[in-house]
Amino acid sequence: MPDFSVIPSIEELRQRVPIRALEHRFGADATVRALRAAAADVRRAIAAGDRSVSTEPAVIARIEAAALEDLDDAFQPSLEPVINATGVIIHTNLGRAPLAASAANRMAAIASGYVSLEYDLARGARGRRDVHAEALLCRLTGAEAAVVVNNNAAATMLMLAALAAGREVIVSRGELVEIGGGFRVPDVMAQSGAVLREVGTTNKTRAADYAAAVTERTALILRVHPSNFRIEGFTERPSLADLVAVGRHGNIPVAEDLGSGYLGAGFGPTRVRHEADPLGNEPTVPATIAAGVDICCFSGDKLLGGPQAGIIVGRAALVERVRTHPLMRALRVDKMTYAALEATLAEYAAGRASTTVPVQRMLTMTADEIRARAAGLASAIGGVAGWRAELLPGASTIGGGSAPGIELPTWLVAIAKEGLTPDALEERLRRQTPPVIARIEHDRVLLDLRTVPCDQDAVLSELLQRL
Repeated sequence: MPDFSVIPSIEELRQRVPIRALEHRFGADATVRALRAAAADVRRAIAAGDRSVSTEPAVIARIEAAALEDLDDAFQPSLEPVINATGVIIHTNLGRAPLAASAANRMAAIASGYVSLEYDLARGARGRRDVHAEALLCRLTGAEAAVVVNNNAAATMLMLAALAAGREVIVSRGELVEIGGGFRVPDVMAQSGAVLREVGTTNKTRAADYAAAVTERTALILRVHPSNFRIEGFTERPSLADLVAVGRHGNIPVAEDLGSGYLGAGFGPTRVRHEADPLGNEPTVPATIAAGVDICCFSGDKLLGGPQAGIIVGRAALVERVRTHPLMRALRVDKMTYAALEATLAEYAAGRASTTVPVQRMLTMTADEIRARAAGLASAIGGVAGWRAELLPGASTIGGGSAPGIELPTWLVAIAKEGLTPDALEERLRRQTPPVIARIEHDRVLLDLRTVPCDQDAVLSELLQRL
């Protein structure tokens, strides 16, 4: 007969110090459920003749271990911090832009208490949330007004719904793009209620094509920045100045979806482009507004380096129509987004974004800086038995549907471990705490420190040696 007397009662187990620690960490109800499930497994093992649970100490150890594993799995957050060693700066799968320390600190301060989200402190009455971050956005872009929604797809749809529902929007055929997740400009336009009017061809569209398409039904001329692809060869696209001239002549507002929302490298209050700008051909928001575009939208979490957001800036009258549209409430952002966005914008306004905003820092980091760090990592890893590490020249990419085709020179650490294939090593890296996300090229596991903060170099080295 199976001897179940070696299994303590649940209440007896709960008096043990390790179980009390579990209850403090996970709560009594969850711990009791885990203990009952573990005890049931032990009963089945005993009934099956498993001799590893024939004594009370062995049973207790097994129940405690099983309960801890069960609770750890149940309470494990689905979001985990990772070390991005891929060299892709705006990695969509890894959360896009990491926030500046000031933005993270501001979010923590705002999250822990009540805030003036919709309260006017000067008047002592209800205020408006859609005015937050507006002053900084106008200061940095030169726009008259600004409003923030939850992402750039929402910004595009809201802009079209507010300004062109039931009327035509002129778009070049070469700009009817699709970006990640199946987001297609024609589909978003249809959902907004606007009517698409295509002009030109895939590779060539002229200002005259836009002008010829203007009718009494035209509400807007829309220019879409090809942020995730390039058309090369026999191509033509009107300049922004020419497109604005067409709009002015026909009294039609010109809108632009800039996508990435680049303010430029090292931007300060003067909005002068930095000499060492690595994205010299990428259009900036201030330049777009200065060229006379009436309204434009862009992302907060791409080249701007802030939180996920869709930002709309432009003429006050047009932004006001967006602000008061019924969809605005459905697409608005919360206090956390405003906190992070304002703190990020403040870094630009103070002229220190190139060193304090992680995306900007990664963009401007030189290959020599990366090589010095990579050499230190390779030396540390190569000195451990069973490991090989070597330095290789390579390229980092922008990612996130931004600045297609642009590569930044970098230095890579190629690593290998005895007994592990590149695929197996890459998987082992992903299973570390924190996970290390690398890339495999030409059957080699590569680490690019451009996307690894300097203060994580030692952590990365320790993780690899421990593996």
